[in-house]
Amino acid sequence: MKSTAIRQTLTLVKKDILLELRQKYAFYGILLYIISTVFVINLMIDKPEEKIWNALFWVVQLFVAVNAIAKSFLQESRGRLLYFYSLVHPRNFIVAKLIYNIVLMAIMSLITLVCCIMFLGNPVINFWYFLGVIMLGGISLSLLFTMLAAIAAQANQNAALMAIMGFPIMLPLLMMLSSIAKSSFITVYQPGLPKMFLMLASMDVLIIALSMVLFPFLWKD
Repeated sequence: MKSTAIRQTLTLVKKDILLELRQKYAFYGILLYIISTVFVINLMIDKPEEKIWNALFWVVQLFVAVNAIAKSFLQESRGRLLYFYSLVHPRNFIVAKLIYNIVLMAIMSLITLVCCIMFLGNPVINFWYFLGVIMLGGISLSLLFTMLAAIAAQANQNAALMAIMGFPIMLPLLMMLSSIAKSSFITVYQPGLPKMFLMLASMDVLIIALSMVLFPFLWKD
């Protein structure tokens, strides 16, 4: 039973990856969005100071997450979802979506970081710490918007609903990620850092738990 669940999950992840490779326009569209957004920021403010650079980076990350992850459920037709409903367990389906979106968001986070460094300069002092933070942030954003996309997909494929529902959650998440990332731009110890990491991890665990509990009920509808 356990091996069957793992096999189903991996098969679904492979399906999403193959679908992404075949529909390259979606990936290139997000890539163009990242490059054009960062380039426009460069034209407006050139090389911003550390605090502004940090804030702009996470704002770009937010919109990248919305654009990249919204299509994970919204591109699935009703007929295709009904077909998957007859083949796989709903928890295996949502786990596969979570894994795929984490991988996708990790790639997009690296691309965003490279673009920001190229166009906006590199004020980061502790690079490897910042790289770890953006990976954690990418995971948190992907988990949040995957769950919201699953809910929005049941509401007539309404992508706007995902952004509206996520607004009260994404604000504290972005503020927390921005505060954690501040240590990358300074050489002194930032008090309260372990507590913020713990809060971030707790939020991720809560989102995963809610996805595992709520998605089977959404799946039935």
